[in-house]
Amino acid sequence: MDSQELLAQLADIHLPSAVTYWPPAPGWWILSFVMLIAVFYSGRHYQKVRTQQKILQYALAELDQCYQQYIMADNNADSELKLRFVNQFNSVLRRVALWHYPDSNAASLGGDAWVAFICEKGNSSNLDTEMADALSKGRFQLKCNVDVNKMNSLGQKWVSSLYMSNPAATSQQRFNS
Repeated sequence: MDSQELLAQLADIHLPSAVTYWPPAPGWWILSFVMLIAVFYSGRHYQKVRTQQKILQYALAELDQCYQQYIMADNNADSELKLRFVNQFNSVLRRVALWHYPDSNAASLGGDAWVAFICEKGNSSNLDTEMADALSKGRFQLKCNVDVNKMNSLGQKWVSSLYMSNPAATSQQRFNS
């Protein structure tokens, strides 16, 4: 056989079939699975942060409401109004503490232990001895002489520091309980 006959016996070159888009290669499956997980966890994190921001807004609004009630009231009984403000203020801080630290039995704390809790957990840089006395013994006093403006500022900073320091850890603490 000569070379021409051998060449005639060869079949034509077969082109491969066209590449299809389905089913995708394993790498695309892995990438889409990883992206789906990332979207899920990002959404969950966003939801937790938004929940913390809403709770912060409600707590700050409650503190502001206490302050507005004090400002709008008749200033003839100033000591009595300050005492009412301190008790309402204390109540809001306790509710925030219970929400933020559910396992800390903050509701049962009183006196110096309550003030120590406030100092330990949040930003209490404005806390002075006069405010500490009012917070620890406010319910049991007949007269109260505290700077309401400074106390309101303390409450705003303390509550904000709890919720804005690490929102993800905060919500993780709350939702794991």
